[in-house]
Amino acid sequence: MRSAERRATLADVAARAGVSKSLVSLVMRHEPGAGTETRRRVLEAADELGYHPDSRARLLRSGRSRLLGVVFGIQHDFHGDLVTDLYAAARETGYEVALSAVTPGRDEREATAGLLQDRCEALILLGPQQPTASLVRLATRLPVIVLARGVRHAAVDVVRTADAEGLHQAVDHLVQLGHRRIAHIDGGRAPGAAERRRGYRDALRGHGLDRYARIVPGGLTEEDGAAAARVLLDDPPTAVTVFNDRCATGVLDVLARHGRQVPGDLSVVGYDDSRLARLAHVDLTTIAQDAGTMTRLAVRRAIDRIEGTAVARREVVVPPRLVVRGTTGPPIH
Repeated sequence: MRSAERRATLADVAARAGVSKSLVSLVMRHEPGAGTETRRRVLEAADELGYHPDSRARLLRSGRSRLLGVVFGIQHDFHGDLVTDLYAAARETGYEVALSAVTPGRDEREATAGLLQDRCEALILLGPQQPTASLVRLATRLPVIVLARGVRHAAVDVVRTADAEGLHQAVDHLVQLGHRRIAHIDGGRAPGAAERRRGYRDALRGHGLDRYARIVPGGLTEEDGAAAARVLLDDPPTAVTVFNDRCATGVLDVLARHGRQVPGDLSVVGYDDSRLARLAHVDLTTIAQDAGTMTRLAVRRAIDRIEGTAVARREVVVPPRLVVRGTTGPPIH
């Protein structure tokens, strides 16, 4: 019996089927040159031995890997949605996705280095925080597509949401409900945070409400949202827009613990329309980023760059969409 620890080889299949290795190779590549009976014997032998052709090794020998490297952050719920859709988008093109996570103990440079060692043909970076100069240096080695962050340099392709427009939609919705004192909990230095702050300020100004502008430091996590909510409770507005859905859930938790009704006492709007926002007990009004469209565009752009196809625009901006759920309503005072 063949050792369970040793992987079956092309030679093993050839010996079992009583044919040459070159004939087995033809059958495995689904190429002509083997008769029906020979093909049947080879496939039976391969099945009995548990042999599977190593397509990755064959690609590497040809100088190709057909791998798209993806760097994502585990702190971002929305990155999970993007990764899910990236797998689907890549599958449609015959490419595969290799993931590398950014964690509290593993920075973007380390995450990227691992993918370079895997010989990925392009990198898709989800909301990277490293400076533009670092991204440009990386783009001298292989195509770099930044997803969910703006980058002002011709060497780097970008697919992002119109973040400022998203905050316009959030503020417009709250104003239509009758709110005037609308605060914003921001995302600090996170990708997209500056654009969302700008959209918030511009929207208030457009409604003649800029005197009510109030930006409270926030962040990416529930803890950041909770800390910001405690600040707001000292002088509460009637509504608040929040950098992302995860931060917004921290706001909702603090409001509940202090007996404040949502949306009665305070309306809350998140950002991303992540799976968290769609949970029945959260039911968060939010600004949706079109993850399916963004990931398809990112994968297509990566392949265009790999294949040397001309592209019309370096940056593609995808419109956001307001999703109204249960955390917004008219002010009661």
